[in-house]
Amino acid sequence: MAHSLGRGFIPIRKKGKLPSRVIGQDYQLEYGVDTIEIHADAIGQGNRILLIDDLIATGGTAGAAIDLIRKSGGEVVAAAFVIDLPDIGGAGKLRSKGVKVHTLVEFEGH
Repeated sequence: MAHSLGRGFIPIRKKGKLPSRVIGQDYQLEYGVDTIEIHADAIGQGNRILLIDDLIATGGTAGAAIDLIRKSGGEVVAAAFVIDLPDIGGAGKLRSKGVKVHTLVEFEGH
C-alpha cells in the first residue's frame, strides 16, 4: 500500500525483530505484557502517519502503536483495518485516543 501511494513504510514489530536502534512501547495482554518496537529514526517530528493492520480486536497492539508513533513525534491521522470485531471494542478504544478508524468488514461476536 505504501508503495502504491508513493509513501514511506515504517514496520512496527514485536520486540527483538528489528535491526538497528529501536524504541519500544509496552502494552497489556490478557495474559501479561508485550512490547512493540520501531526504528528510533523512523519518524520525524510532525510526520503524518496512517496506521494500517489486518485486524482490530481488543485494540491493545494498535493502541500501543499509536502511543509509540506519538512518542516518536508523529501524528496519527487515522487507523485502517481490513477486519473489525466490534463486539470486542478495540476500534472504540482508538477513537477515544482521538484517532479516526476505518474498516472494510465487521464480524460480530468474540
